[in-house]
Amino acid sequence: MFTGLIDDIGVLEAVSASAAGREFRVRCRYDDLAAGESIALDGACMTVRDCGARWFTAAAVETTLDRTTMGQWEPGRRVNLERAMRVGDRFGGHIVQGHVDGVGTFLTLAKNPDADDYWLTIEIPQDLMPYVVLKGSICIEGVSLTVAKVQGKSISLAIIPHTVKMTNLRSLQPGDPVNLETDITAKYIEKMMRPRLSSSTITLEKLVREGF
Repeated sequence: MFTGLIDDIGVLEAVSASAAGREFRVRCRYDDLAAGESIALDGACMTVRDCGARWFTAAAVETTLDRTTMGQWEPGRRVNLERAMRVGDRFGGHIVQGHVDGVGTFLTLAKNPDADDYWLTIEIPQDLMPYVVLKGSICIEGVSLTVAKVQGKSISLAIIPHTVKMTNLRSLQPGDPVNLETDITAKYIEKMMRPRLSSSTITLEKLVREGF
């Protein structure tokens, strides 16, 4: 499990094809990784295969490539990194599984002229919108963020300068794909409520939109 608080930005040193998908060699600041541990790359939970001082490798299978942006990654890319949460750590973000739900589209990252923050705007796939609520949590490129606005097919998030500085969000260009993970709580609520709503004219989407 992760929290969405990025603690390093890695750089892809090499990308190669494998029988199961793709393998990535990542340069990082860590010198105490162990083979088999979990690490999130741009929000996708991966397993460390090999590692050494300030580098590791991880592999993505075809299912992961289909659901994330990893199929488009090339050497030189900067990737947000977060190691798995340890028991006893402070929980500063929200529950992030590292299970990417889908890919959104980066629209803009603009400085707020009236405050010391930025507005990040992302287009969200329509099938994920029922899980997105105002002031709720969402993980974008592995970063735990709070939804500030919901506007049709897009959402906007107010982010502080520290987040811009310490993540790869500042490297995004309009039209770039981004990994998205919605709040796990909404998924459990959907599973529990679907049977009760199957014979009702009230939809889950309507309940989510109106805050239950």
